[in-house]
Formats: sequence, structure tokens, C-alpha cells
Amino acid sequence: MKNLSYLAFAAALTAMPVHAEELTVATAGDQNMVDYINQYLAPLFEKTYPGNTVRAVGTGPGDAGSQKILERFDAQAGAKAEKWDTDVAVVHEKFVGPMVSKGYLAKYRGDIDTGKLVTRDNAKMALGTNVEGYVMPMFNSQTAIAYNPALVANPPKSYAEIVEWAKAHPKQFGYNGIKGGASGVSFVMGWIYAFGEGDAKTLMNGPFKEDETKKWDGALKSLAAFTTNATLTPGNAGTLDLLSRGEIAMGPVWVDMFYSWKADGRLPPDMKLTLPAPGMPGQPMHYVVPQNAAHKDLAEKFIALATSPKVQAEGIVKRFNWYPGIDAQHVKAELDDATWNKLFVDISPEDLASKGKPFPIAPYNTAILEAYEKSVK
Repeated sequence: MKNLSYLAFAAALTAMPVHAEELTVATAGDQNMVDYINQYLAPLFEKTYPGNTVRAVGTGPGDAGSQKILERFDAQAGAKAEKWDTDVAVVHEKFVGPMVSKGYLAKYRGDIDTGKLVTRDNAKMALGTNVEGYVMPMFNSQTAIAYNPALVANPPKSYAEIVEWAKAHPKQFGYNGIKGGASGVSFVMGWIYAFGEGDAKTLMNGPFKEDETKKWDGALKSLAAFTTNATLTPGNAGTLDLLSRGEIAMGPVWVDMFYSWKADGRLPPDMKLTLPAPGMPGQPMHYVVPQNAAHKDLAEKFIALATSPKVQAEGIVKRFNWYPGIDAQHVKAELDDATWNKLFVDISPEDLASKGKPFPIAPYNTAILEAYEKSVK
């Protein structure tokens, strides 16, 4: 169901047998998201709550998958359906705001025990929309700077130190610009947070002000100069590949990809990560519950189980190398030392809390990308 069309998605949901005990979970993302629910979460939930069953419907990767879920909600709201055919949805951060604004979601987080284990700002604001209470992060994906300790004795601790290091080591910093992967986009957004003359919090939370877009000229000029001295890579995997071959010494990556490549032997085992001040963006995937879900109580039980420390440790951290949706301190007791040290020694929970940033709200995000295209060659 990886590339399920909207009509096929609707047909798949409609064709499912309707039982009071059946929980329907619609998830955006790659097939591994569907497999995770069907092969891991569903059996665990059915064992914990005997007599109930769980079915996952995949809507496809990327933003398009979340868009299909939003369209399904639009259709059911337009039809004034008393009960909707989705009980739980897993969606990208940027789609939660519109769902809340349209009144589609239940405010449930305060009703489940794991709700109090989440304190990151991205569970309160989603790209400018207040979503407090409507979401539980399934996981947090994060970007960071990967580096080769054999070539980088003292890794930069801030964007300003990255600039100085890159001057001293031409072409040894690599990133993919804004093409072919979001690790480069994240680096660019972090650059604007670090060096833009406006208020970074306004970029993250809104409101959109046209005047703010005029405060990036200096930052973009310095980024253009930096980029002439950097190596442009062909995407997220391209950055990792050049790191693995020693053609660059440092560059922005997705943390889960970084650890998956290390586990597969595609990166040298001594490669490390750093999260520079003032921070870099990442993004969560959120569990949401439709206001008109047919099995709302069961949906809350499912999400509470899925966001419990034990399941976050086993399912999210160990299986996928993602950062947990709940605060890492609550997961530590459920992890062996080797797993904890792999994921949280280079970048600590405190680093994530202070330097894990959201992407800018959509109008600023678009404006920054357009300005980059004009200013950075």
C-alpha cells in the first residue's frame, strides 16, 4: 500500500470488516511504518487488550501520505459522517495544524498517562499552530552534524565554529544545498536561525511578517560564501557516502540514517555526531485521534501503549534508531547501556531539548528556500 491513491485508500478502509473491537490506524510514511504497526504494535496491543484487533492502512511516503489522510478527513467532515472510519492516524507535523484548525481532532493527550512524559515544544506548537493536547509524538527525527574524528579533532560546537573550521579546511564540509534531501534544508534553516537578524522564534512559531524576510540578507550572503568553500553532495545518502569514503570530514545528516548506515557497516564505526548551537531542525511524526473516531477510548489505549517507555525503547529506539517521542529520560531505564550510549552519548537528551528545533512555519520556510535559490549559487 506504499503508493496508495486517495480513492484506493478510501476503498481499503471501506472494505475492512466493521467490528466494535477493530481499531483502524491510518499511517503516512514508508512501508516500514505499516509493518511496525501490523507486526509489532498490533500483536502487543491485542495481547494487552484481548478481544480487540488492529489494522494499519498505509497512505504512502512523505507529505503525500499525510495529505491523503487530511483529504479523507475533509471528505468525512463534508459528508457530516457521525462516525469516521479512522481511529488513529500517524501524520507529519505540518499537517497537524490544519487538522486542528478545521476541528477534526480530539484533544486527548491529557487523558492518557504517557501524556505527561512529553515536554518538547513540538508537542505544543506545530509550525505556528497551537496543538497542545491534540498530539503525541510517535518519534522525533533529528538532524545533526556527522564528523570523522580522525579528521576533526575538536568538532565545532556552534554554527560560528563550523564557519571557522570550514575556512581552515576547504571542501571538507559537505551538504546537499536544498536539493535531494532535507538534511541540507535543515542546515540552511539552522544557519538562518544562527545568523539571521530577525527573531528565530518568530520563524518557528509565527506569525508571518513580510518584514522578517528582509532580515536574512547578511546571513544569506555569508552562506553563499560558505558554500563556495564547501562540497555540494547529491542528497542525504550522498553526504553519508562522501563521509564514508573520506572525501569530506563533516556534514549534516539525519540521525536515524546515520546510525542505520553504521549498523550496516556503510560508515566507519568511529564516526560521531554533534548538534551545534543554537540548534538544527528535526520533525516528529504525530499520533492523532479524529474527533469522530468510532473507537476513541480504544484509540487512547493504543496510543498510551505505543508511547509507553518500554515500547518507545524497544520499538522506536532499537528498531529504527529514532529518538523517542517521549522525553528520553523516561526511556533510559528500558534500554541497555550499549543502545543508550549509541544514541545519547554524542547528543544528550539535554542537547535535544535545548537544540532540537522545529522547521520554520510554512510561509517562512518557502521564503527562505526561494531566497537561497536566488542568493546561494
